[in-house]
Amino acid sequence: MVPTSRRPAGDRSASRSRQVTAGAIAARAAVKKIGTPYVWGGGSRNGATKGGFDCSGLALYAWSRAGVSLPHYTGSQFTRGSKIPFSRLKEGDLVFFGGGAGDPTHVGIYLKKGVMVHAPKSGDVVRTVDFAHSAYYRARYRGAIRPGK
Repeated sequence: MVPTSRRPAGDRSASRSRQVTAGAIAARAAVKKIGTPYVWGGGSRNGATKGGFDCSGLALYAWSRAGVSLPHYTGSQFTRGSKIPFSRLKEGDLVFFGGGAGDPTHVGIYLKKGVMVHAPKSGDVVRTVDFAHSAYYRARYRGAIRPGK
């Protein structure tokens, strides 16, 4: 008989390391929508409405898959979680852009290494962009939040 290694009863370290975070669930849900058309006002907890997503609709849909409720307005989403410094971004964090001194006007879902998935604008589709290395997005970056229940 070949000896097998067994974990002592109650050792859950392996299962903990495999647990999927809410942010990862949200990010994966958003990535699955890549290619979906941008539609202003589109998106809900149940999926694309009006045939597509706008930026805040994609964020609210993605986070609903992780059991977190968000409003369908970028400015309101900006206040619905813990503020996260750029250096501490994790998968699923919401990253916000534009709006000057007012509410941000655009939101994306952080993936990794400076890349987000977002619904950019009319005539476009849900896609990824390396915002951390984009002069356009870096100049308009407003901050990030990590939504919670």
